Amino acid sequence: MYTREQVAKTIDHAVLKPFSTDADIIAGCRMCAERGVGCFCVRPTDVSLAAKELKDSTTVVSAVIGFPHGSNRPEVKAREAKLAIEDGASELDMVMNIGKFLSGDYDFVRKDIEAVVEQGKEHKAIVKVILEICYLSDEQIARACKLAEAAGADFVKTSTGFGDGPATPEAIDIMMKTVGKTMGVKAAGGVRSYETAVAYLEQGCKRLGVASTEAVLDGAPE
Repeated sequence: MYTREQVAKTIDHAVLKPFSTDADIIAGCRMCAERGVGCFCVRPTDVSLAAKELKDSTTVVSAVIGFPHGSNRPEVKAREAKLAIEDGASELDMVMNIGKFLSGDYDFVRKDIEAVVEQGKEHKAIVKVILEICYLSDEQIARACKLAEAAGADFVKTSTGFGDGPATPEAIDIMMKTVGKTMGVKAAGGVRSYETAVAYLEQGCKRLGVASTEAVLDGAPE
């Protein structure tokens, strides 16, 4: 049984819509600080503002890298990661190059992840790799997990929230069986209720990507 506080600590609260304003970022920061949310996940240009607003709280800042399609060149992703860390991010949520993966260019995909991992390791930042599972078969989900593991990433994550589908219990099961002993697993996309959040934690997820964090936490039993 999880308490509301325990669930809050596993949440990466996301404000990533293209039309989100500085006021939305500040409001997100305040909510995260008040509710003890573990991490606030923002767009690269919002990192410095979020880091400033959260500096006296327990909430850390994550930046999305190569978001939402993952098709930026590895050098660009590495530079984006470095700048995000300089701006105050201590975690990086990078999108795998899905097109190259589906093309079977696994060497490219691994090196692409390694480019960001190198920045993460140098500055002690956690790196999560977004697989965008809605475009992958079960076998491909497992293979993508192994590539992220080989590249030295810390977490594998289901979805951007901008693809054609959310996290699923079936995908989490595959991810846990494949790399659950060596990496963290993060469910993101479609986590909109307290029951869903807890179910993913019970499956073994260490993190949850949530946009409707207040609604999720307010759904906790008293």
